[in-house]
Amino acid sequence: MTITIKPPQENVLVVRRSLFDELGSFHGLNFGAEKYLKAFLSRGNNFFLPRTEAEINPVYKQIIPYAIIAFENNVAYYVRGKKAGEQRLIAKGSIGIGGHMNETDESLFAMDEQAYRAGVEREIKEEIKIDTSFEDRIVALLNDDTTEVGRVHLGIVHVFKLAEPKVAKREAMITGLTFLAKNELFARRETMETWSQICLDSLDRLLL
Repeated sequence: MTITIKPPQENVLVVRRSLFDELGSFHGLNFGAEKYLKAFLSRGNNFFLPRTEAEINPVYKQIIPYAIIAFENNVAYYVRGKKAGEQRLIAKGSIGIGGHMNETDESLFAMDEQAYRAGVEREIKEEIKIDTSFEDRIVALLNDDTTEVGRVHLGIVHVFKLAEPKVAKREAMITGLTFLAKNELFARRETMETWSQICLDSLDRLLL
């Protein structure tokens, strides 16, 4: 008899789409992030849901920290390899590091911003190794309901400003990690995932 061991279920942080609409839904970037985060990170407004459901149910928005790693005017760029957790983004270029906030990270972190930020830094450190001091700022929210992936995700855009360009990958899905100038990024724009294209188009404002 063969015994099949199921992998543990992944639960991800979500808010209700109706809350997002009530606060004021938008397309692209919104630089008034504070109003949204105050509501999203309030007790009872966020919770964990099985990822298998969250990925197909637009009633919910998965909260995704999306960190732009910057040194002076250059930004870290990579291509999502075959081991990317989101299969729909494989082979796409990206300037955003981050991913789902999992219940296994810290089941209570969602109750306030301080705990959320701790969860974000932990998530980033799982994907890349930063060997220098840095400043982490939340600069915008990102929404794109025009794609299948975007309809069920909501990005919180962070900018990590590094003192030195000392970054290395940890995750296998990150390939070709390198710092590029703005003109070099625009040369690759058409091969980037949609969220990165949206961020790139407002890069100067994001990096202020």
